[in-house]
Amino acid sequence: MSISKYIEIDSSKRFGKPIIKGTRISVSDVLNWLGNGMTVQEILEDFPALNENQIRACLLYASSKENSLGIAS
Repeated sequence: MSISKYIEIDSSKRFGKPIIKGTRISVSDVLNWLGNGMTVQEILEDFPALNENQIRACLLYASSKENSLGIAS
């Protein structure tokens, strides 16, 4: 899956946070919903403009950022 197909960063939307293309929903919004216990199905019901691939792209985006943090232990 190509993250760039679903995620964009546009300084004129949401203060330059990564968002789902065609929406003003940020990757952070989706990750917070999932982290707070919402299921993918609940998110899709609440936000019908989204699809499952967009939600997966948010997870992949977060994963790619986690891998590049380089935190020393």
